[in-house]
Amino acid sequence: MRAAASMTLREHGPEVFGFLVALHKDPDLADDAFAVFAERLWRSFGAFEWRCSVRTWCYLLARNASTQVLREEARRARGAVPLTGLGEVEELAARIRTETLSVLRTEKRTAFQIMRDELPEEDRMLLILRVDRQLAWRDVARVLVPGGDELDEDTITQQAARLRKRFQLVRERLRALGKERGLL
Repeated sequence: MRAAASMTLREHGPEVFGFLVALHKDPDLADDAFAVFAERLWRSFGAFEWRCSVRTWCYLLARNASTQVLREEARRARGAVPLTGLGEVEELAARIRTETLSVLRTEKRTAFQIMRDELPEEDRMLLILRVDRQLAWRDVARVLVPGGDELDEDTITQQAARLRKRFQLVRERLRALGKERGLL
């Protein structure tokens, strides 16, 4: 299980950390959320039930970690969540954060990314998962709907349809902003 969890973190960690950085405007919050994600991945890998892909499950863990970090932000001191006793995963998580941040800092921010950052968190998350990460609608529903990993297939289908409609509304809002700012 250790090898499988490490391989999963190596494979999907940079992508998930990029998602958290795009989601959180504060890099420290993204670091904290990634640390919680890595610990949860490490500790719960044996309980993964294969109801969705490992990639989708990683995003679900990351979203839940993000929610936890935001809830605890006011109650806890700044700094990374320690992965005490998990030296290997702690080193791997630190390396992924460092490498991913350096890549993200060197990329030019587009006008679209700036407008996207102005959207509410849920809309940004929807755009990142669907556009940037190209997750299927059913996987987006599993990540964004609370308890999505435990929902039956009919409910997932309904939630995916709801998110597609919401996505259209967000896209229209971005298009209007782009016209307003002379980008389109």
